[in-house]
Amino acid sequence: MSFVRKHSRLVLVATTCAVLGAGASVIASAGAATSSSSHPAAHRISRIGALRRFAAHSVQGDVVVHSKQGFVTVSFERGKVDSVNGQQLIMTEATRQASYKTVTLTIPANAVVRDDRQKATLSDLKAGQRVIVIQAPKRTFVIARTQRIG
Repeated sequence: MSFVRKHSRLVLVATTCAVLGAGASVIASAGAATSSSSHPAAHRISRIGALRRFAAHSVQGDVVVHSKQGFVTVSFERGKVDSVNGQQLIMTEATRQASYKTVTLTIPANAVVRDDRQKATLSDLKAGQRVIVIQAPKRTFVIARTQRIG
């Protein structure tokens, strides 16, 4: 198994944990407004939908995950590329509909960069691309996508 694939699962687990933790309060507060269905699968499906909606609106977060080495912090920023200057990535943290703030991230030289699912370098990123930056203790991932028109 490749290094990138192994650690992308860790990041996926970390992001899922963050979504579950934060989504639990949303679900708990909306508990009185749930449907009257007594089928457990119906409740599970509605919770998954709520968690997906929560994740779709998240633009920045830190997650503490237990690993073989102990507890580690994984952070993510999601938004739109404004510019790239050397190892500096200037981005606007945003969803598709709303912007939060502009941040400058220093990306290490050993970062794994993907542009439209292809291997790339940081300088290959273009202004306007959607991007998520995941910073784990040993590796940083930069995943960019060009928005489709239409």
